Amino acid sequence: MSRHFKKILIANRGEIACRVIRTARAMDIASCAVYSDADAHALHVELADEAIHIGPSPAAQSYLMADKIIEAAKRCGADAIHPGYGFLSENADFAEKCAAHNICFIGPTADNIRKMGLKDEAKRLMSLADVPVVPGYLGADQSPENLLEEAQSIGFPVLIKAVAGGGGKGMRRVDDATDFAAALKAAKREALGAFGNDHVLIEKFILKPRHIEVQVFADQHGHAVYLFERDCSLQRRHQKVVEEAPAPDMPLALRQRMGDAAVAAALAIGYQGAGTIEFIVDVANGLKDAPFYFMEMNTRLQVEHPVTEMISGEDLVEWQIRVAAGEPLPLDQGDLAIDGHAIEVRLYAEDPARDFLPASGTLQCFRPPLDEDFTRIDTGVREGDAISVHYDPMIAKIICWGEDRDAAISHLQRALAQTQIAGFATNLSFLQKTIDHPAFQAVDLDTGFIPRHIDDLLPSSEPASPSMLALAALGIIAQRSHEAAAQTQKSADSTSPWHQNHGWKANLPALEHHSFMDASGREQRIAINFNKATGAISGVETGDHVLSAELRTSTPDGGLEIVLDGQILRATVRVNQANVHVFAQGSHCQLKRMDTHLDSDEEADGPGVVAAPMPGKILDLFVAVGDKVEKGQPLLVLEAMKMEHSLAAPKAGIVADIPIKAGDQVEDGARLIMLEDDTPS
Repeated sequence: MSRHFKKILIANRGEIACRVIRTARAMDIASCAVYSDADAHALHVELADEAIHIGPSPAAQSYLMADKIIEAAKRCGADAIHPGYGFLSENADFAEKCAAHNICFIGPTADNIRKMGLKDEAKRLMSLADVPVVPGYLGADQSPENLLEEAQSIGFPVLIKAVAGGGGKGMRRVDDATDFAAALKAAKREALGAFGNDHVLIEKFILKPRHIEVQVFADQHGHAVYLFERDCSLQRRHQKVVEEAPAPDMPLALRQRMGDAAVAAALAIGYQGAGTIEFIVDVANGLKDAPFYFMEMNTRLQVEHPVTEMISGEDLVEWQIRVAAGEPLPLDQGDLAIDGHAIEVRLYAEDPARDFLPASGTLQCFRPPLDEDFTRIDTGVREGDAISVHYDPMIAKIICWGEDRDAAISHLQRALAQTQIAGFATNLSFLQKTIDHPAFQAVDLDTGFIPRHIDDLLPSSEPASPSMLALAALGIIAQRSHEAAAQTQKSADSTSPWHQNHGWKANLPALEHHSFMDASGREQRIAINFNKATGAISGVETGDHVLSAELRTSTPDGGLEIVLDGQILRATVRVNQANVHVFAQGSHCQLKRMDTHLDSDEEADGPGVVAAPMPGKILDLFVAVGDKVEKGQPLLVLEAMKMEHSLAAPKAGIVADIPIKAGDQVEDGARLIMLEDDTPS
């Protein structure tokens, strides 16, 4: 018997909370958000009909507190809870608590979640349902000796995988028996910290796999369908970076076999709601007759669900709500069809040049692409918002649709070129280089794509061009001009020479000098020439280049149009005390202002100090005071933003001081280890 939901509480945050709120509104269902201290002014809080505070910023004290979520739902009168993904979305105990309080959990049953929650048990169930699984060891004997023996019998390379959780946590590839013990220790430690369960399984590592997953849906009446597949092969540290639907070059026969296997997997456990069956496809001999193996089932909506929505024309969140309310599936398998191609990329606050170290800070500039016909932006942040250290550093998902894959790529290239973001390091350039790469466009895809092409994908360290330098310097002058104009309006003497904004000097050339450091680490100098008679900009000098220049128009928000040696350039230039960000011609150039920039504490510390790159927890120390270390030698492991980061020695030397210990929480920039030169006194 179906029911109608009057109000849904979204037990999540960020872009997925915003996503669920939009569908609820379209279905005329009221929404209630929850928020932590860090999210008091977040976008999902603003979009919801109402919002309830649930605790401090750390997720363990707010979004992961099941009792607080239940209490919030009762307080606002919600008759259903949508968990989004992550947090409590695959928590069987939480699903049971919802039922105990007569609140509908918009997701599968607690029994469904438990059966698929542990990878070893899931693989056993799939084998019974005749779904192919990767060869491996699923046993209870977790002794290092037995696991090594099983790995040797399987044959290297193998994959160590935590039986609980996902997202690449507790997962390590091992190519040789000599590396197994260290990899096992790290995987177990990470799994215990992330999931409270350090049990692992061992499985054969497929050398050339494509990660292809099938979207399934099942209702409470025994019906199930698949909404085709997504290719999620482009991954970094087992985290998906680019996803597309349908899988490129997918033969119809293989699609049907994988779809049927996915439906069989769902029916085998009496599944209800949205789920994803993830397969590893061995493409060593091509995709046509490739064997595929069950990897795991995600008993929730996936981050990459928008690509499925764009090729199917269906709203999967609406399907979730209707199925949870007891309605039958909206469509039968024969009613579903693929229309075009869609690609999604995940825009993250992270620094590819520093091994993808997560970043945090304020979004000083965030302007997503404008093309609404082919592009969809799923985000939970706006310009001026903060990316917190407490949560996943994803800023937005950029999804583009096209009539075919080439058209989708073209739309995505334009969307990424239009995206403007500044305030901290991001992977925007990395995404652009990935989509532009000839191997990606030629469908030469497997999970080793990013490691194989990493040198091509990292940000360029080329010197800034004269045009970028000119735009930066003119952007500074334009900003100053707008500030001066604003000051003039407030002044009693609008003709005061102190409000003028040009380089006039008595008996000297009218020049203004600027100095920047570009991505190559080089200092770049540029001089702006002013007409002494009019005060207008007349040219720029940079290195050996002398160019005529005219500042045509500028806007207070950084919009700029200049004419440089007859070429009209339009850009957005964002200026702050430390940096200038230039967005022009589809690229982003960040320049450090050498004339105003103050050295950071880390720079002042010099190369003998290992400092925390972000707030985090010290998990392990590998050295002691007095130890001799080599440049690049791992010194410690820092856990931050849900990931482990190994920090290495910046130079060879002797460990002089370690003011921290394992288990300590440290702040961004904290001194962790001090080194001194290994030289005789």
